[in-house]
Amino acid sequence: MTTADAFRNRFDVRGLRKRLGWTQRRFAEQLHVTPLTVLRWEAGQSAPRPLALAKLRELEQELAAAEAGRAPTPGVRAPAPHLPVLDFAGNPDAVLAVAEAHRLAFGHQFNPAFASEISRIDPLPHQRIAVYEHMLRQDPLRFLLADDAGAGKTIMTGLAVREMLSRGRIRRVLVVPPAGLVGNWERELRTLFRLDFRIVAGEDARAGNPFQGEGSDLAIVSLDTLARGAAFDRLRSAETAPYDLVVFDEAHKLAAETVRGRVNKTQRYELAEALAGCAAPASEYGGLPWRARHLLLLTATPHMGKDSPYHHLWRLLDPHVFATGEACRRFPPAARARHFIRRTKEEMVDLQGRALYRERKCDTFGYDLSASEQALYDATTDYLTSTFRQARQSRIQRVGRAIELLLRLAQGGFGLAPRARLHAVLPLVRGVASPRRDSLASARTTSR
Repeated sequence: MTTADAFRNRFDVRGLRKRLGWTQRRFAEQLHVTPLTVLRWEAGQSAPRPLALAKLRELEQELAAAEAGRAPTPGVRAPAPHLPVLDFAGNPDAVLAVAEAHRLAFGHQFNPAFASEISRIDPLPHQRIAVYEHMLRQDPLRFLLADDAGAGKTIMTGLAVREMLSRGRIRRVLVVPPAGLVGNWERELRTLFRLDFRIVAGEDARAGNPFQGEGSDLAIVSLDTLARGAAFDRLRSAETAPYDLVVFDEAHKLAAETVRGRVNKTQRYELAEALAGCAAPASEYGGLPWRARHLLLLTATPHMGKDSPYHHLWRLLDPHVFATGEACRRFPPAARARHFIRRTKEEMVDLQGRALYRERKCDTFGYDLSASEQALYDATTDYLTSTFRQARQSRIQRVGRAIELLLRLAQGGFGLAPRARLHAVLPLVRGVASPRRDSLASARTTSR
């Protein structure tokens, strides 16, 4: 039987196509015919014409050479790779899950609040405003979130992180809270936003580099662990990839203050300087080969009555713009709003516009002291006031602090349980009286 006769047999045409692993459409494209023509060949309703037969012989030669492990002859195309046949026999639920996963990968392009759709929360209005109208509009993100306690700063941070991850703006995130809040951060990010953060402990840093390798892209480490242990040395290692976003919770603990022209910085603040990219060359945290592009500071008490510590918080956001306290004060309020937001509890409402918290009312309530209580209170106040003044003059700080504590105890005791506290305060005052005066007198003599 000739080659032409062989290919006139419908099983040979179909067999060649099956051996190639092609669909009828692709087989037709290679032969420059229609899929209907291929179907008619395989059904025996028609036979290939001479031009199609020549193409079929060429395909058979290429396939035979590939199956024999020989290189094809020059000028002959290599056979196309075998592709799976589309038969629609798969599990429809699995196919739907795969298609949905691909769709969700592009969801942020169609929904600007996409993170709220795939998280297990319904963000409140003030949370949406902070994330979508302030934080995400910045690039780079350098922001001080200073809402009242209970506003949900962890939720706002989780929304921002999830959104930035979806949009491809960040890949590696480092959260630095106080030690007591590490577990809370890990739990809420995992349960509410499906973000699997790894908690880094001091033991992890001593055993290896927890900021490198699998599982290191999303990490939580306490502030003191990073500031005082081997963890920062691991972070400073040349093998550690830079973190795109660093979040400091309870940022008011990053204390620094300018006193008489000299800047006093805590270890925690110097650590924050290194991650923010403004560390002094002589700092023990110098030498970090990278800086975080995005920095988020969280605190409910940004200004604790002193302008200097407040200015130093702003300096972490941009050390060039907020280089001095005067520059920080002169910074335009409208421009300041791009880096800062603070809302009190009275401003927060739910999705129906109702207040989340009851209105706070502050009143002063008086109470009367008995004659003996009043006499004790006056005597205690006079004694502590004069002794505290002497302690300040002698620069004995511990004495001053002890006396201040006694004064607060005496004042608070009457308000809570006057008669019960009366007997507790008397021995303390008597115990301080003569020894402290003797010690103060000796201190003055020694200083002279």
